[in-house]
Parts: sequence; C-alpha cells; structure tokens
Amino acid sequence: MSHNYKRWYDHDPVLLEVINLLQNYQNELKAQAEIFLAEVEKKVSKEAIDVFYEQVRPKVCNRWYDKDPVISKTVELLRVVPPDVQKATAKSFLNALEEMGVYKKEQV
Repeated sequence: MSHNYKRWYDHDPVLLEVINLLQNYQNELKAQAEIFLAEVEKKVSKEAIDVFYEQVRPKVCNRWYDKDPVISKTVELLRVVPPDVQKATAKSFLNALEEMGVYKKEQV
C-alpha cells in the first residue's frame, strides 16, 4: 500500500498539528520551541545538535521555518528523528502547550 504524502509530516495528524501550530504561531511558540531544544540538548549535546543542523540545513532558505533559527532547528530535528520519537515528541509538545494554556486539544 503506497501513500503519496506531499510533506514529511503529513503522515501523522499529531505531527501535522504541531507543524501547523509552529507555522501559525511562530512568535508565541518560540519559547516552547526553545524549551524543546533544551530538552533535546540534555539528551545529546548542544554541539551535536549544532553540527547536525549545519549538515541538514538547506543552503537555500525559502521554507517558512527557515527564517527563524529556533523554529528551523525544532522542525529539522522533528523531521529526522525516527517516527516513534516524532510522535512522542509531538504529543509532549502539544501537552506542554496545553498545560501553559496556549493550546486546547480538540476532543476526538
């Protein structure tokens, strides 16, 4: 069974929601993105993330998230981690936003 997703995050509704929130509320969510990066840095290291980001960062920056380094790093890290990590990270991101009162999950 073949799926033709246009973007790397279209396959998962939770991931898609996080990306859409980041796109629509970049300024408001920048602090949360910084917290996310700090959490990742605790598990890896800031140097490792910076080296990795330099490798995956496109030379031509014309995507919406390329304009802000924090948002760009967040999206790129989400893009390359394994799908189970993507899903867990996306859920924890939404949970953190809900706890802060920034986001309200739709009841499904």
